[in-house]
This record gives sequence, structure tokens and C-alpha cells, in this order.
Amino acid sequence: MSAATAVAPARTEQPSALAVYRDDGPLARALGAAGRRLPLPPLVLVIAAALPLAAAIALRGSDASDAVAAAVIAWLVIVAGASNGRPHADRLRWAVPPALRAAEYVAIIWIAAFAGAHEEGAAFALLAAVAFRHYDLVYRLRHRGVMPPAWVNALAGGWDGRVAVACALALAGALPAGYYVIAALLGAGFVGESAVSWTRFSRAQRPVMYEDEEDEGQ
Repeated sequence: MSAATAVAPARTEQPSALAVYRDDGPLARALGAAGRRLPLPPLVLVIAAALPLAAAIALRGSDASDAVAAAVIAWLVIVAGASNGRPHADRLRWAVPPALRAAEYVAIIWIAAFAGAHEEGAAFALLAAVAFRHYDLVYRLRHRGVMPPAWVNALAGGWDGRVAVACALALAGALPAGYYVIAALLGAGFVGESAVSWTRFSRAQRPVMYEDEEDEGQ
């Protein structure tokens, strides 16, 4: 074995695009270990997780009690989080990230609705920050083949962490201020880091472009 081979760093397995687009947090990743034993495709689990939320909205609207809201959100996080551990190999695997996005967005709005009649504006402020996160995940990976830094992913908390915190804030009577604070923190972190990252990437590409132009001129 050569010295170069001996000191070569071990390769780390990169997550798939679907895993990145899921935007799972610590809760979903932990629940995924239990989800490996469930004989169901990920999309089926996500749909099953969202059914009580849809039923609560249809039957109770914004009049749900705290106990109902807590149970609905807990079920959503547990069952959809368990889908993290299932192989994304079926033909409908592409629909898992959009289904998770829909469940998260609807849950955040519904939580604000049952918390009070004037909380919806705060919910959309939070959704603006979250939507930027999902936009950045897709286009950063598509055009640069990289993920955001670890600290940004930790700040994001995953869809599961955001929904759980949103519900906890509502139950604690901390809305709409809680939503606005989280929206400001997430928005500043996501937009600020993304702007710096894309600026550095653009500058790094300029020398390559100039060299190509010189070669064409010769």
C-alpha cells in the first residue's frame, strides 16, 4: 500500500436529492429508525400522517381545542417522520417532498388560525422564510451540487421541528409574536448565508469564464 493511499481521506456518502428535499430535522431522522420496520411506501405514510390534520380542518376549522391540536400535530410528526426510514424507491417517491411541504404549510397556517383570529399574518411571515429555505435547497443542489452549511440546517430544524415548535408556541399563547420572531431569525439566517454563498460561487466562476474567452480569442 502506498503512502498516498494510506493517507487518502475516506469518502462520505452524500444524501440523495430526495433526502435533501425532504428537509427532515432531528425528530424525523430519529423516528426514521422505527419507520424502517413499517411495510409501507413513504408517500403512504405521509398521506396517513396528514389525514387527521385534514379531518380537523374540515370538521372543526379553527375551533379545535388545544388537546386536538396537540394530538393532530404529534401524529403528523411521528408518522410522517417515520417515513424517513423507508426506502424511496417506488414510482411515486418524487411526490414525498411536495407532500411534506403541503403538510407543513397547512399545519402552520391552521395552528395560527385556531390560536386566534389575527394570527394568520404571522403565519405567512413564517412561511415566507420557510419557502425561501426550500427554494434554496433545490437550486443550490441543482446548480452547484452542494447543500447549505451544517449550521444553516441546524437553524432550520427540519419541517418536523418547525411544526412542533409552532404548535408549542400556540399552546403556550405565544402567538403571533413567536411566529414573527422565528420568521425573522430564520429569514435572516437563510437569506444572509445564501447571499454570501452565491456571491462567493459567482466570483469563483469568473476566472474560468475569462480563461475560456481567452482560449476562444486565440
